[in-house]
Amino acid sequence: MPAETSSPNAASGGSPAATLANWRTLPFSRWAFQHVDELIATARIANAVDDVWTLQAAPHGLDDFRVRAQGGEILDFVGFLEATATDALVIVHDGAIVCEYYANGMTAQTPHIIMSASKSITGLIAGILAGRGTLDLDAEVTALLPEIAATAYRGATLRQMLDMRTGIVLDLDATRDYAAAAGWDALAPDQPPSDLKSFYQNLSIKPQPHGGAFRYTSTNTDLLGWAIERASGRRFAQLVSELIWQPLGAEQPASMTLDRGGLARATGGFSMTARDFARLGQLLLDGGVRGGHAIVPGAWIDDLWNNGDRDAWRTGEWQKLFPYRSMSYRGGWYVVDDEPRTMFAMGIHGQNLFVDPTNRLVIAKLSSQGAPVDTAAWAVTHRALPEIRRCLAGC
Repeated sequence: MPAETSSPNAASGGSPAATLANWRTLPFSRWAFQHVDELIATARIANAVDDVWTLQAAPHGLDDFRVRAQGGEILDFVGFLEATATDALVIVHDGAIVCEYYANGMTAQTPHIIMSASKSITGLIAGILAGRGTLDLDAEVTALLPEIAATAYRGATLRQMLDMRTGIVLDLDATRDYAAAAGWDALAPDQPPSDLKSFYQNLSIKPQPHGGAFRYTSTNTDLLGWAIERASGRRFAQLVSELIWQPLGAEQPASMTLDRGGLARATGGFSMTARDFARLGQLLLDGGVRGGHAIVPGAWIDDLWNNGDRDAWRTGEWQKLFPYRSMSYRGGWYVVDDEPRTMFAMGIHGQNLFVDPTNRLVIAKLSSQGAPVDTAAWAVTHRALPEIRRCLAGC
């Protein structure tokens, strides 16, 4: 396969009829995931146009690629990409792009929402600020945000929020209120306009102990974004631009969605190109350094790899989705201990960024899978990793 290719339906685009009521469902999502700023308020994340990190092209064929789908069918590479509703894929090996694929109207310059892989970027911002002494991750979130001191978040530390180890469990009413506050859904007739800060201040769920098993709660990361803004005195999009996007050498600006009050959706609102998503993975593979300049502290990346609580993951709610693997979740990143050790970011509808230092491999995959959590697509995507390694010089 050449370094850049498109599927036969690459020009089919999507549906400009997407609205807040349908933008995360097929067929509207194929268009909407690439045009989020036409549906939701966003903040621009500026890049440094005169300092783009050039990724050389070194095309490598994947003609021998074969992977088994959940139903037993054997898929070739394009078949795998189509079966997992891939909109864009960039594979970087030894620092060069070896394969590039686009579908559903995407190009190398098209941004695409990365959903909850955004949590991984928020984690990097937290790590940079912690390294500078701006953010104390052992502090309770209510020390920064006393407005929520009477809620179930009382006693939760920023570290527990980063690692998804708070005791926060939303009931149906709170889940509905959170969705309305985030600005991603159309309001029901009986729902007044809301925003995230109001949601957190009025959160009335029952308190539960913090610091236990892994429990995935998106409210943790949106609240962390607010705490980061409070600690730094800066808007979140500005921080991402100055601390990561410009020094990274991103090729295109990125963006992130905002709620009705202007607070960043740190848990899932980032949009970016597949190439820049891959650059982010390459930065981690290179120890947080680009051109001799440390962007993310090496100690933070080491912490991601080594200090996740394996017992918290093993006893947590997602262990069953990745059976027979030793894993952890640390600072917004998933770590697989099985050789070769792999770190990845993940978002609903099929967003993935895989980092494999042993084999000098980065894979950025953007998708528009119909179900938010498609376990069959997850499984075949993870089965594809060793096959991609094998095809690239016997990794």
